This record gives sequence, structure tokens and C-alpha cells, in this order.
Amino acid sequence: MVTRVIARYLRVSPRKASNVTNLIKGKSVIKALLLLDAIEKRPTIYIKRLLNSAIDSADKKAHLLPADLYISLIKADKGPMLKRFRAASMGRATMIKHRTAHITLELSKIVRPVVKTEKAAAKKGTSDKGQVTRKTKKQVKAPVKKQKKTTTKRR
Repeated sequence: MVTRVIARYLRVSPRKASNVTNLIKGKSVIKALLLLDAIEKRPTIYIKRLLNSAIDSADKKAHLLPADLYISLIKADKGPMLKRFRAASMGRATMIKHRTAHITLELSKIVRPVVKTEKAAAKKGTSDKGQVTRKTKKQVKAPVKKQKKTTTKRR
């Protein structure tokens, strides 16, 4: 984990926010930003702000570019509800719950495999060039013969 940012008390339902967060979970930061631009749902506004804040934080803390980061964790938790009342039929009142959400976002560095080049191997003195391994007859597996299927007829 490189950075962690949390947006609290957002006036959006956590269920609606989690629908958007599930789409970008595990993606690279650049792909996530492009995906958020294409989605037309209200939680994307808050998630974009949060993602940009996390990118800036990663740049300041670890001097990492957005191309080197991916979203390792993103979740939308429940926040407190604002409870209001609305007039209903026959003199009653019904409760309206304005839900809030806490969105947590973590960015991690992408681990890329190290590729050895021939130049780097030549500097160390270990070269793989010219060493061809051949399989002997014992190492090559014989093809497995297919067995005939026997079927029983039912009456």
C-alpha cells in the first residue's frame, strides 16, 4: 500500500457507491479514471475526487507516477443516516432515511517482472547464448492412448 484516502459522510447511498467501486476495483489508475469518465452515475464524482487525491498523495509521498499505481482496495461503507419525516395519509408520518457513505481507497505499486537482457547477463559473466538444451527420449512423454468408452444400453 502506497497511499490510503478516505472520504467520509458523502451524501450518496453506500449501495449505489459500491456498484461503481466494484467496476474499478483492481484496475490501474489510468484505466480507472477513463472508466469513471464513461460512467454516468452520481457516485463517480466523489470517487474521481478521491482517486485524484490519492494520486497526488502518492506523488508527494513516494514520487510515483499514475502509470505505476493500481487500486488495491476500494470499498463503500455505511455512514450515519439523516432521518426526516414526511406527511402520510390519515395524519401519519413516514420516516425518510437519507443515507451517507464512507469510501476508502488504497493505491499500491504495480509489481512488474524484471527481464534480464543479454547485455546485463554479459556484464555479470553469465550468458545463456549458445547453450541449447535437448530433450532425450526418456524426457519426452509418449502420447497417451485413448481408451474406448463402453456404454451400457438401458431398456
